[in-house]
Amino acid sequence: MRHQLDFEKPIIELQHKLEDLRKHPDSLSLGLSFEEEIKQIEVKIEETRRQIFMNLTAWQRVQLARHPKRPYTLDYIRETFSDFHELHGDRLYAEDRAIVGGFARLGDHKVLVLGTQKGRDTKENILRNFGSAHPEGYRKAMRLMRLADKFGLPIITLIDTAGAYPGIGAEERHIAEAIAVNLREMMVLEVPIIATVIGEGGSGGALGIGVANRVLILENAYYSVISPEGCAAILWKDRSAAATAAEALKITARNLLELGLVDEIIPEPLGGAHTNHQMMAQTVRDCLLKHLEQLQALPVPERLKQRYAKFRAFGHYVEKHPAAAEKIGA
Repeated sequence: MRHQLDFEKPIIELQHKLEDLRKHPDSLSLGLSFEEEIKQIEVKIEETRRQIFMNLTAWQRVQLARHPKRPYTLDYIRETFSDFHELHGDRLYAEDRAIVGGFARLGDHKVLVLGTQKGRDTKENILRNFGSAHPEGYRKAMRLMRLADKFGLPIITLIDTAGAYPGIGAEERHIAEAIAVNLREMMVLEVPIIATVIGEGGSGGALGIGVANRVLILENAYYSVISPEGCAAILWKDRSAAATAAEALKITARNLLELGLVDEIIPEPLGGAHTNHQMMAQTVRDCLLKHLEQLQALPVPERLKQRYAKFRAFGHYVEKHPAAAEKIGA
């Protein structure tokens, strides 16, 4: 089953035209040879694809970040890492399959890798809770990260979640407390931590495994305090204003880099990460290795100081002082 986004329609139409021409080569319309017309359409397809994907809006990038064929955490673990051994359970309540994690190798480095995992179909999405973790998922992540810190293993996290699970059970088991503990404890772990947003980076659900020395983001991923639909429902009272909200939220990779909220944008193949899983995995691997080697060269106190300073620098604002007339009136 092919998944087509609205803004891809011009490309799809040209591809259909190309397929029809190959099936019926006698239907030439430009007075050219078969090979020449095929070549012209292929060039047109490439030009159209480049024009569309080099000028995507914030909402279109959100749609790409949610593409059902996009590589997920387990895809990157298979392609980017080796010798992966998954660990289960938070040793307090249960196993949460929305977060997967375990020991692996990244090149020559032994690491802990963990991330949020979505499903490909309905059955798997129910198993993975649509990538939205319960409190036990964040407690499992913290258990594994403490284990990595004990053995001096760098931590790699892969973020792809619309947010933590907001159900009654999660509230009863203190989802906010579980995320808050992760924020506090990740800040003081002595090993290098690299977080990478590979798709959706939604609210505290993403930040719960996102406190890191380096925060990376894929070109068509997004990182936001709220989803565009949620923002639209609150501010515009209409979820259909999601595209407007996406622009206002400044949630794209380029916006986040300009605001200093991420450290590097990882480029995707033209058309999105889902068009070439192997190329995307190799690009992520190279980027992770580069940052990991830089962080390992730093003394532990310097790593901790940089991580603390990084997050303390977030949240710049401009304070408007009251005018003279306003002061007199007051």
